[in-house]
Parts: sequence; C-alpha cells; structure tokens
Amino acid sequence: MWSSLWPSRPDDQVHFTLTGSGNAGTLLRFTLLTPTEPPDPSKTGHLRRRLNHLLFADLRLSYGQ
Repeated sequence: MWSSLWPSRPDDQVHFTLTGSGNAGTLLRFTLLTPTEPPDPSKTGHLRRRLNHLLFADLRLSYGQ
C-alpha cells in the first residue's frame, strides 16, 4: 500500500495485489482507493497517468519505447 501521492488528496491510497499466474508469471493489480469525495473525470485521468508513469515508465524504457 502507498499512502497518497497527491497533497490535494491526502486520504487516497494505492493498493497493490500480486497474484500467481501459473507458468506465465505474476499479475500485478493496483487499485486507487478514494475514501472521501471521488475525483471528477479530469482529475481521475491525471491520477491514472501519474500512477502509470510511476509504475511503468522505466519498464517501457527498458524495451526502447
């Protein structure tokens, strides 16, 4: 679990779940929990983009993308 990454949304949390996927490896699921007021669609897009960058930017760079 990560505590909030955003000062404007201090109660938000990011939960990570790892699940075995047989011989294929491991599945990673991350869930953004917003216990207070849900973000509007624009803010949701911003939160998703930021998480995507934090979690996967280096992985994409390792494949030359």
